[in-house]
Amino acid sequence: MIKLTARQQQILDLIKNAIENTGFPPTRAEIATELGFRSANAAEEHLQALARKGAIEISPGTSRGIRLLNKGPAGSGRAPSIGGQQFTLPHPAMMQLNLPLVGRVAAGSPILAQEHVQARYNVDPTFFSDKPDYLLKVRGMSMRDAGILDGDLLAVKKSETARNGQIVVARLGDDVTVKRYQKIGSAIELLPENPDFEPIVVSEDQDDFALEGLVVGLMRNWG
Repeated sequence: MIKLTARQQQILDLIKNAIENTGFPPTRAEIATELGFRSANAAEEHLQALARKGAIEISPGTSRGIRLLNKGPAGSGRAPSIGGQQFTLPHPAMMQLNLPLVGRVAAGSPILAQEHVQARYNVDPTFFSDKPDYLLKVRGMSMRDAGILDGDLLAVKKSETARNGQIVVARLGDDVTVKRYQKIGSAIELLPENPDFEPIVVSEDQDDFALEGLVVGLMRNWG
């Protein structure tokens, strides 16, 4: 197995928990705050060490460009195994997901209706915390501080439920929006990640509100 220091294991666990709870890895600043580092540079050094050991992969130029890697014993050169039995992974091209890219959604129409699908992309499923069902193009900067920018493609898993803190795709009347979900009692708030935007409060009797899915990943710089 990969040998990690106690601190490296702590950071790896933090990354795993963040992905499980929100669909996204933490930023360097969030790791530094959580673990009491003086600066994000200290977090970066530990991430680089984890990358050198093969525990994670770092994508340069993105604040949340951290991907978990599942490795067998270091240097073993053996195929992965389940229950002691070896198996062969299929060719990477055979493991790709073919996901529809959803454009603007008509009021009252299912989000995956054929008329909303603008294109389809083949993507590597290991990029995501959970298997997505479709891609949604971000419009606007209301989730900027979560690392979600205008023009990004979000990978979305269909779901009618969410946990507090998860980033969701929600339908409100004629609009589909991406926000962080929070429910206290019967009150639901859709929280932006940009102080220039106000939270959206969903009333208990609001019948034009529906959760469409959970954001499980993000892609940028598509041509």
